[in-house]
Amino acid sequence: SSGINAEYGADRLVEAMAEHLHLHIRTDIWGYDSAEHLSADEMHSVKYQGTRPAPGYPSLPDHRLKDTMWDLLDVKQSIGCKLTDSYAMEPPPSVCGLYIAHPDSFYFNLGPIGRDQVVHYANRQEVTQLAAEEALETVLGYEPTEN
Repeated sequence: SSGINAEYGADRLVEAMAEHLHLHIRTDIWGYDSAEHLSADEMHSVKYQGTRPAPGYPSLPDHRLKDTMWDLLDVKQSIGCKLTDSYAMEPPPSVCGLYIAHPDSFYFNLGPIGRDQVVHYANRQEVTQLAAEEALETVLGYEPTEN
């Protein structure tokens, strides 16, 4: 019980830190919204400019995008966070995502997507259709067949 509570607390702390960093980037580092003063309710309703999407969530369902992020930022070497074979982050209370500052950016859900879209995605990612279907299984608009 206390272990579960500690894990839950660590997860919430990491999420709060990511949101605080997003605020710091919006108001200070990039400074595109330096006058932002939002209430907690406004923050939870995403009334700020920009988005913070993350692999595995509805707008970025393919967890394999973490590989690209880890390679570009040398995450394992820089901070010691690594990916498991199923793309879980270790240590467990870890988060990753993108900060998008564009004023017209917004959160959205992806799907359902058709076979033709998966084929195009697989070609762009240079993977097989089956690999793309496995990565995007939560948003497929069809039942995959064995090839």
